[in-house]
Amino acid sequence: MIKEITAQELNPEHFINEKIKDIQDIVGDGMAINALSGGVDSSTVTMLGHRALGKSLKTVFVENGLMREGEAEQVVGLFQEFGVEVDVVDARQEFFAALEGVDDPEEKREAITQTFYRTVFGRMVKESGAKYLLQGTILTDVDETVAGIKRQHNVFEQLGIDPQEAFGYRIIEPLVQLRKDGVRMIGKALGLPAELFERIPFPGPALAARVIGAATPERIETVRKATVIVEQLLKATEAFQYMAILHKDRVTGMRDGNRDFGQQIEVRCWESVDARTATPTHLSFETLEKLASELIRDVPGIVSVTYNIAPKPPSTIEAV
Repeated sequence: MIKEITAQELNPEHFINEKIKDIQDIVGDGMAINALSGGVDSSTVTMLGHRALGKSLKTVFVENGLMREGEAEQVVGLFQEFGVEVDVVDARQEFFAALEGVDDPEEKREAITQTFYRTVFGRMVKESGAKYLLQGTILTDVDETVAGIKRQHNVFEQLGIDPQEAFGYRIIEPLVQLRKDGVRMIGKALGLPAELFERIPFPGPALAARVIGAATPERIETVRKATVIVEQLLKATEAFQYMAILHKDRVTGMRDGNRDFGQQIEVRCWESVDARTATPTHLSFETLEKLASELIRDVPGIVSVTYNIAPKPPSTIEAV
């Protein structure tokens, strides 16, 4: 049973000092490795890990072909300013090979989990000599996985899976007692800029979690283009999270007076504190019209745009 530390009772300085000591005690004179995606959780655990281990922590950005536009360049450049060197690992071929022909949401998540932890990190751990993987699992990830709501790719021990036995290395999770609001407080205390610690959440399976059905390179590219538009237009709402979802079935549309079987984008925008519950943001009809207009105009093949108005629960924040 994980003891939650709520944002109300969290003392950031005490928490940081305690976790630095924990990480140092576990790793000792060894090496650790961590993956930085640029999200709030991974950015916070990266800064915490480097404060604890310095050069004994190797940080990588795994380019899996599923990230947002320009993510690798942006993240690497930003962390270089903090004195953190980030190596970019091109694993696009491995991830798309694992996802080929996979439609089922849980099977997609499992394919990404196995590729990330067994194939990519298993290889990197052997090459680097690291015996530990530092990662930003938070309490909401664990809760949703254990409850059977959604298998989060970064949850193992709570499911009875021993990472040492399964993958050959131990996983350290210093943020696992916190939820998103607490992680933001720690990120701020560690000196992360607001553009990082206030960034909207992004799923571990990345854009594969925003494609209903097969996550092919072509379909990922479609939702990537849609994501740029949705994030640009909804940033001013200051909502907890917002996203574009690509639906599976083609829908009937019209172009130039002719029938056009195109694709459908679902827009989601959420109000929440810790992601356990969420309600759809009350967007103006003018904003919804602008979203639809730009998505249809600028994303090839889109003929339909919808807006999700179901709360969590029974919906979830991500579609897959």
